[in-house]
Amino acid sequence: MPRIPLEDDFNDVINKAQRGLKLSDEQLAEKAGVSLEELLAVKHGAPVIETIRRVARPLRLSPRALEALAKKAWYPEQPDFPHGFAMFNTYFPHKKISLDIRVNSYLVWDGRTRVAAVFDTGANCSRMMDFITTEKLVMLYVFLTHTHDDHIADLDRLACFSKATVWASEREPAPFHGSLRFKENATFTMGSLTIKALLTSGHSPGQTTYFITGLSWPLAIVGDSLFASSMGGSEDHYQEQYDNDRQKIFTLPRDTVLAPGHGPLTTVAQELKHNPFFAQ
Repeated sequence: MPRIPLEDDFNDVINKAQRGLKLSDEQLAEKAGVSLEELLAVKHGAPVIETIRRVARPLRLSPRALEALAKKAWYPEQPDFPHGFAMFNTYFPHKKISLDIRVNSYLVWDGRTRVAAVFDTGANCSRMMDFITTEKLVMLYVFLTHTHDDHIADLDRLACFSKATVWASEREPAPFHGSLRFKENATFTMGSLTIKALLTSGHSPGQTTYFITGLSWPLAIVGDSLFASSMGGSEDHYQEQYDNDRQKIFTLPRDTVLAPGHGPLTTVAQELKHNPFFAQ
């Protein structure tokens, strides 16, 4: 698969944090000790490092990590799964911003029994369905991280193809009639694999992270809770999203692979070092 770009640039991170903290441009410029013109320049993508570092602190961002993002100095090392895990990346036409965005979906299976689970559908699940057929997998579950359009765009077709049970958080809008709902910390077993549902709400009311053990690495499918070098946006529930990420994702083992809804795979350890929102 071609290298997937990071979901957010440095100015996306700045804007996301500013919206979440509800700071006006004038307030942020004053707190950062920069002119309004300097602030607006970096918000529109000018990589002026001195201004970026000054702006980082009142936004509770790591100046070092934000600078590295602005310099395009880091990309996460990609973990190797010899078996039991596949990632699919598809283009979704975003009507609000008139731009195609890339969205991820995932397939996890038990090597001995060949039973499988899908996590989100992305924009088009044709390649995933071909893979399931070729590998002779038996789908038991479709798990949804959340029900925003780009993540469930092909759900009806996948559900019809697989006859698998569709699950989502009880706090998330039901994707269609017949889908089932779970409470926080629900646990599912699938052969030698265990899947635990962690509520990481904020980006959406029932945004869920699925923590999976039994593969080569511990795996957390985080949806739009977290991205490599960024986090899911929410103007009204920013602190909720931040706290859930900190308490439920960053307390997982450091070698846990993080599989986000957009952008490349990463790990807890890498994000603790390189994510401007969470870098230590």
